[in-house]
Amino acid sequence: MKHLPLAPWHVYIIECRDKTLYTGVTNNLPRRVKDHNEGNGGRYTRFRWPVKLVHSEEHPSRSQAQKRESHIKGLTRENKLKLCG
Repeated sequence: MKHLPLAPWHVYIIECRDKTLYTGVTNNLPRRVKDHNEGNGGRYTRFRWPVKLVHSEEHPSRSQAQKRESHIKGLTRENKLKLCG
């Protein structure tokens, strides 16, 4: 039995309508951004859409992506914006 390759995990930062930044993890980035823009992305973004993807990084495992997410969440807003380019 062949195993399909696992989808990569993404750490992403979206900018909400009120200019706040939200950081998350997913293995399906287009779907997750769509969810956020439909008000189904989570409590924080539910009333802050539309959102715009401003940064994403690919990681080989969920664990690595979550570690990076935690690191990014600890950054100041200024450093998050620098990361976004």
